[in-house]
Amino acid sequence: MSKGIIKLNASFISTGNAVGKKEFEGPLGERFDIHDTDDRFGKNTWEKAESEMQRLALNIALKKANLAFEDIDAIFAGDLLNQCAGSSYGLLGCMIPYFGIYGACSTAGEGIMLASIMATHKIFDRVVAVTSSHNCSAERQFRTPIEYGGQRTPTSQWTVTGSGAFLIGDSDAGKVKIKAGMPGRVIDKGVNDANNMGAAMAPAICDTFLRYFKESGTDPNDYDLIITGDLGYEGASILRDIMKIEGHTFGDNYTDCGILMFDQATQDTHAGGSGCGCSATVLSAYVLPEMEKGNIKRTLFVASGAMMSPDSIKQGESIPAIGHLVLFEAE
Repeated sequence: MSKGIIKLNASFISTGNAVGKKEFEGPLGERFDIHDTDDRFGKNTWEKAESEMQRLALNIALKKANLAFEDIDAIFAGDLLNQCAGSSYGLLGCMIPYFGIYGACSTAGEGIMLASIMATHKIFDRVVAVTSSHNCSAERQFRTPIEYGGQRTPTSQWTVTGSGAFLIGDSDAGKVKIKAGMPGRVIDKGVNDANNMGAAMAPAICDTFLRYFKESGTDPNDYDLIITGDLGYEGASILRDIMKIEGHTFGDNYTDCGILMFDQATQDTHAGGSGCGCSATVLSAYVLPEMEKGNIKRTLFVASGAMMSPDSIKQGESIPAIGHLVLFEAE
């Protein structure tokens, strides 16, 4: 019996994404479906703007597939806000059975895996995984409101303002197949610096990679693209070092969603991007379209998440983390 790898037989029917101004100005800008010029999306609070992004991303994914709310069997949704308020408010009115999930920045990977399990075993025919983050709502909850102008450390990452929605069905529904998943384990190596999430999350990602390579009998060279989300520059460098020590060298086929999102030289995001919306929008706007075109055949995606809360940080606790793995293959 498998000890960790879940065999899946699902595919992406369509995806949708929405991002903010800074994300649109980055290297992937023209690839996004929709962006806003002031990050408010017509709303009067940052939290409402985040909910609106989820609604937009979901509607874009449905429009691409020529489907309506009533055609969807279930939604797996989550975000960074307390009690996943961004998702619950954003998806009000859809009248679709709703599963609220929390994986911090790994929510995209967790949601895609859970939705794919449902599609693989014919529990649901069409399932949506959706997530989001907003720089201003995240700063208000986890650090200090941006109005304070607090100084950011070199290892800190920039929470992406963005949302990604993934419509998933059986293996015949789309060109990009979802072939396998591996749930992560909660790993805590004692890092308690809330301004260095990359260092906190890298060991959890490493744990998942090592388990997967051992169980699957593969190594990094067997994949066209290995992409993590979101370690940023700091965490990605740490991951490379740890994996090399463990006998697996990552080459040019490895990158991170937090690295791809922003231009480090011109956009002042320090260690790169982070947040639930980072990997979700990079997958939706860049990775999956490139796979549909045939430019990437086999992708190993591991979504990372720091599982702390504002209170646990204030109490001096270290930061536990997780890494969920999903394997995609182009037809």
